[in-house]
Amino acid sequence: MNWRIGTILLLTAASLLAELPLLKEGAELALDEDWSHGIDLKQWYVMRRHWGNGHHGVVPENVRIEEERDVAGKTRHVLVCEAHGERYDGPVKGLWNRGDRVGGVIVSKAFFASGRFEVSMRVGGTDKMDGGPDDPTRPIGTIPAIWVYAGWNTHVKPELADGYVAENPLYQPYLQEWGRGNAFYWSELDFPELGKKGGFDHGLYNTFLHKQTDSRVFPVQVADGKFHTYTAEWRTTLVEMKELRDDQVIEHEGRWWVRDLKVPFGSYWGNPLKKLGPNRYAAHQGLIAKHWIDGKFVGENTKFVPCIAAQLSLGVWLPDWAGPAPWKVSRVSFDRVRIWQYNDEGDVKGLLKNDQPDNIGTDGDLMKVNP
Repeated sequence: MNWRIGTILLLTAASLLAELPLLKEGAELALDEDWSHGIDLKQWYVMRRHWGNGHHGVVPENVRIEEERDVAGKTRHVLVCEAHGERYDGPVKGLWNRGDRVGGVIVSKAFFASGRFEVSMRVGGTDKMDGGPDDPTRPIGTIPAIWVYAGWNTHVKPELADGYVAENPLYQPYLQEWGRGNAFYWSELDFPELGKKGGFDHGLYNTFLHKQTDSRVFPVQVADGKFHTYTAEWRTTLVEMKELRDDQVIEHEGRWWVRDLKVPFGSYWGNPLKKLGPNRYAAHQGLIAKHWIDGKFVGENTKFVPCIAAQLSLGVWLPDWAGPAPWKVSRVSFDRVRIWQYNDEGDVKGLLKNDQPDNIGTDGDLMKVNP
């Protein structure tokens, strides 16, 4: 075969494979939100929280629904998450009663596992706002983001921290991150986080599997003030652990857990097990997360993909790693949001199920809440 023809065929095949595939057969439409009925507080939690460094949290006052008309005159409703830069001098306050570097985030009440996540997001806009960034399509200092997240910190007495604790099945000695006796369970996919160091030409596509993390950076073309559709497909699986025996596990509330430090941690990563029969178990594990923008393939995560159901989060925040935000007000907007659930065999549902409560007090101080 002529090498030019061969190259063309290979490129064509790669392009076809990169296009957004059909939904998995039997996929369940679990969420279809167009904001036409406002923010349903039975389905969404509007965050008043702080995490990370270099900012003053996210607050409900920065989240609202607005009406827009398209070029055909049709009205649509969009979710607006406002961001306050370092020059903000208005009445809205976040952590420590500071008004600067305060964002807005909304989180689903429902928890989702394997499936397709489709979110229409616009970073900034095409019209310059009064006091806004010099380039409204690039709100430097902000992190516009779409992510699913669930986490829980489980504790045991320090003197018991070198083994397993039967009455606390979520405790895993290898997961200790916050000191002896503290194990943090973490399930997160980011698709993407934009704006690191003021840049909007690359997106962070991250996976978090408890204490393991994989961060990928892919080029994106979204800094134009227009809506773009971000799609992620999250898949999970079961991996049989053929050497595992009944005396190495324990059952708790219908799930099975490794209870032997001799079992290689990388074979199950602290995840629960499914019992297949006598002396037969399989570990729930994440398989892959693939990503598209406007139907065009962006990239994929294949390492440390979680399997535990988590909440969808949408919004904007201003951590120190976003860089300076020398303006007053900017925004990120969201149009239609849809989620289809695939119910892969590796899904873990109902394990991490706590909501994300407020942790900024009425006096602006940081409250102690779990998580």
